[in-house]
Amino acid sequence: MNLILQGLATDRPSIDRIAALVQAQRIASLSANAWRCEDVICAPALKAEVEAICLEAQIDCCFVESGRVLSDFKLLVMDMDSTLITIECIDEIADMQGLKPQVAEITEAAMRGEIEFRESLTRRVSLLKGLDASALQRVYDERLRLSPGAEPMLAAIQAAGLKTLLVSGGFTFFTDRIKDRLGLDYTHSNCLEIADGKLTGRVVGVIVDADEKKHTVERVCAELGITPKQAIVMGDGANDLKMMGIAGLSVAFRAKPIVRAQADVALNFVGLDGILTLFA
Repeated sequence: MNLILQGLATDRPSIDRIAALVQAQRIASLSANAWRCEDVICAPALKAEVEAICLEAQIDCCFVESGRVLSDFKLLVMDMDSTLITIECIDEIADMQGLKPQVAEITEAAMRGEIEFRESLTRRVSLLKGLDASALQRVYDERLRLSPGAEPMLAAIQAAGLKTLLVSGGFTFFTDRIKDRLGLDYTHSNCLEIADGKLTGRVVGVIVDADEKKHTVERVCAELGITPKQAIVMGDGANDLKMMGIAGLSVAFRAKPIVRAQADVALNFVGLDGILTLFA
């Protein structure tokens, strides 16, 4: 096993101390702030100790099998809100109604797994009833930003021949535009009902909850003739856990503790392109 260490800023003494703890045979510099400790010990108790030390030092760490390359995978699956992009779109839409605190509170509870997603979405969307649909474009233009490292990550993913799927508990208004903007292959999300230019407070069609996300990954994998074990799945909230659970590599990005605890990789500090370092 190798141990990958990376951060926004790292110092060699800290890297050396962690490397000594896992009895690394060699240390390779991958970039100014990324390191690979090779042939390390990976016992569960030691792994937990390293993760705690790294979290305190604001270093992302990941134990990986040596020899894995990006092209071992065939599909990258991404959640949208707070993963591929920095915002929760529904919270920002609600802000146009002066309801952001109420909606954001429900969003946070759902992401922590305290409220079932279907219930939380229904409750949040109902609060948007009567909002002019032009608010969606305002959110896209004024507030939606890609997460750090999104574009270099996608460039490398696409160059390696992987297909891309954006599957979201958010809304088609945003996923459709991001698909075109970034050249993604597949998207699946919720459709807000609009009548007479205003939101009705309802969602049209199937609600994209945790089960639907998992089924979407399985469906796209079947279409591509691959298994979910050939997919990398990235997310940040409890609603992503089921699709992450069937992946060959699950990545928690700036995620809630419940998600970090169950993911293969947790990127707490570096950008989305931090997954590329795992294959360097």
